[in-house]
Amino acid sequence: MYSFLNDYSEGAHPLVLDALIHTNSEQTVGYGLDPYCQKAKDVIMNRIHNHDVDIHFLVGGTQTNLTFISFALRDYQAVIACDEGHINIHETGAVEATGHKVLTKPHVSGKVTVDMIREILQEHPDEHMVQPAMVYISQSTELGTYYTKDELQALFTFTRENNLYLFLDGARLGSALVLDDAPDMADIAKYTDAFYIGGTKMGAMFGEALVIVNDHLKKDFRYHLKNKGAMLAKGRLLGVQFYTLLKDSLYEDIGRHENEMAMIIREALEEKGYPLYMPSTTNQIFVDLPNTDITKIEEQYMITHIKKLDQDHSRIRIVTSWATAEEEALRFADFIKQL
Repeated sequence: MYSFLNDYSEGAHPLVLDALIHTNSEQTVGYGLDPYCQKAKDVIMNRIHNHDVDIHFLVGGTQTNLTFISFALRDYQAVIACDEGHINIHETGAVEATGHKVLTKPHVSGKVTVDMIREILQEHPDEHMVQPAMVYISQSTELGTYYTKDELQALFTFTRENNLYLFLDGARLGSALVLDDAPDMADIAKYTDAFYIGGTKMGAMFGEALVIVNDHLKKDFRYHLKNKGAMLAKGRLLGVQFYTLLKDSLYEDIGRHENEMAMIIREALEEKGYPLYMPSTTNQIFVDLPNTDITKIEEQYMITHIKKLDQDHSRIRIVTSWATAEEEALRFADFIKQL
């Protein structure tokens, strides 16, 4: 059985693993104050052309989302997301468990729009209901789509005009960075109040790098980080990994590779005439198939069941990663063509 379940089935990219092994016996201070975390921070600051940011390394995406959102919002404030947003459907109510409601509207191609935000603001006009104070988006989205630079800039302009924070979840950021009209890291830093660079789904063993741009969200964040159990004692394990991923083009190389492997499979599905749900150019594929074909696929491959469409058809997700070998993608494509 070969797995196309997700982009974190394997361990770490060999170069990341080599770096962890090479530095394994070194002694450093803890809690993210080590030289490797500083080197990783320097690389990130250089990439975004901004040295006036705060950078913190956390272990996972859900942990990063709930820690940052609960820090940024006051008790009576809420965060806006689309209905498919990760914080709304895939985090077991983690953000809401911190006391902050997630306000949603139906997605548009997996994304939040200005019109959606405006509608939610109109529905929350006074102190008798929660106050929207932040917009949450992810790049790439839960449905494999992505925000263009123009779309991100439009969101940021609107949130600025309406005193809202804009926070970008970059769990799969590398998959979008390599697309022509997508914002690069410098653009993201320019058009958000905070964002994070995903590691867990981008070749790291684990880890996310949170970049706080807005000065109002920086003070005492390390206190909150510790309070939420999100401060890793062996912080250098995160620094080593992010320095390795970001010091050259490895991060983008991973994103480009997983997208290319997904395209091999996507083209086979299209050639076969299967309808794609929310067509994308990133590493996630959502496709609607007859249940009989899904049964055949699952004799050799692991995929994710998303939704039952009717008695005879279902939607599945196929995901590629840094470790997806071209021969495996081609073999799967040939298998699809023979269905």
